Amino acid sequence: MKGVLIIAEAGVNHNGSVDLAKKLIDVAVEAGADVVKFQTGKPENVMVRNAPKAPYQTVTCDPAESQFEMGKRIELDDAAHREIVAYCKSKNAKFLSTPFDFESIGFLHSLGVDTFKIPSGEITNFPYLMEIGRYCKKVILSTGMANLGEIENALNILITAGTPRENITLLHANTAYPTPMADVNLRAMQTIADAFKVAVGYSDHTLGIEAAIAAAALGATVIEKHFTLDRTMPGPDHQASLEPDELKAMIKAIRNIELALGDGIKKPSASEIPNMPIARKSLVAAVPIKKGEVFTIKNVTVKRPALGVNPMRWNEYIGRIASRDYAEDELLV
Repeated sequence: MKGVLIIAEAGVNHNGSVDLAKKLIDVAVEAGADVVKFQTGKPENVMVRNAPKAPYQTVTCDPAESQFEMGKRIELDDAAHREIVAYCKSKNAKFLSTPFDFESIGFLHSLGVDTFKIPSGEITNFPYLMEIGRYCKKVILSTGMANLGEIENALNILITAGTPRENITLLHANTAYPTPMADVNLRAMQTIADAFKVAVGYSDHTLGIEAAIAAAALGATVIEKHFTLDRTMPGPDHQASLEPDELKAMIKAIRNIELALGDGIKKPSASEIPNMPIARKSLVAAVPIKKGEVFTIKNVTVKRPALGVNPMRWNEYIGRIASRDYAEDELLV
């Protein structure tokens, strides 16, 4: 069984600082994440200059600052990306980033990424999906805000462009930061798996770690979660992100869930086999029994340990003649 791929989403929580990005990579590596993911995009290619902020961004950032101004402030240039990729390699961490425009798609390809992560907001972006699809790489597609029809359309575009279906993983997601627990709807992840016969996972924007752990238990092959050094830092995503100790706890819990899921074969486990003779029972003489007496429901009972005749043979023994004497509490043979 392949393990859950855990993507630690640094996103834009570097606040435009390479040094802060490196500290985030260190935290992700220390926590045991498989991938550290950032976001790549040039605001002038992504949004019009008067594009409104999301409601949560007006709370987490300066309300007087436009979305465009915010994007420019936290943008990482090409040189910064190369430095971050090199740092990931030095830490044996896998680098991943979400492209938000055509230029960023090509740039990430030039950096050698083997996977494109498509954010929920691009699921209805036909030319973007076609561009991603033609590279034939692995694709992880978030499905926040989407219905099944929109997911099907995006999937078909990627496949038509050249990406094999088996290369695509669909992430159930909710595009609210933070996501209310009542809106998580983890069962939709299985609905997606049943509908499209592809690998599925979960991109979690809730506060805390419970939903991500539950998704792993429900069969997610990928878990994505935002993290930060400090939730009180200024920036759009810090407040809905995990702090380092929480990220570590989430990953530990998911790895434990992987172990707990097992192989699905119902049989005694290695750890419980020694307890079988202690916890189970045997046929026992309820009172002294003489040779030649008949075993009856009055002189035979069932007691621990399970070192004698299996009680499932009860009907076979009741009515049988004792072949020797038995003391009270002696196991039948």
